[in-house]
Amino acid sequence: MSSITCFDNQNVTVESVETVFNGFFKIQLYQFRHALFAGGMSQTICREILERGHAVAVLPYDPKTDSVLLIEQIRIGAMASRSSPWLLECIAGMAEGSEQYEEVARKEALEEAGLELGELQYMTSYLSSPGGTTERLYLYLAKADLSQAGGIFGLESEGEDIKSHVIPYAQAIDFLQSGEIDNAATVISLQWLALNKDKVLAQWV
Repeated sequence: MSSITCFDNQNVTVESVETVFNGFFKIQLYQFRHALFAGGMSQTICREILERGHAVAVLPYDPKTDSVLLIEQIRIGAMASRSSPWLLECIAGMAEGSEQYEEVARKEALEEAGLELGELQYMTSYLSSPGGTTERLYLYLAKADLSQAGGIFGLESEGEDIKSHVIPYAQAIDFLQSGEIDNAATVISLQWLALNKDKVLAQWV
């Protein structure tokens, strides 16, 4: 596929990478120069980058009942801009260096929703915030029987307190349009389903 972008990694000179914090997250200080659109190279630029690895998110969908499963949990960073930090989200987890993203999706579905997933459909991947982190999220749609789903889950060892909700597709779209659902992975996943639902139903029903 052709690209409008005229530069690539070869047009960046990384002068140094220094770990400045290594706790729950790792932060590294990059010093680099890059090619300029007008020609030549930039001065040295310093940027702190959050290194947390890549993540996988999965949206379980039951084509028989036209419903999705979303989980609810507290996200402390949301307090700065929301009246409630409890968010409706896709099931998600860190890949922890693995590139077996479908396996990660299935493991997280069991831990966060007690749910066995059926067929998985890759949707897309995206950079979560490339100005400040290297993280890329891989999104999947999962065929699932949600007739018995729901409940409280999560790993106590990881401080998780997760409630799963089975929600009619139409209601989930209403939540999306009203802004009740406002986290990127869930917004993108529901938008992808809305764009591709007819094709998904033709394959799964």
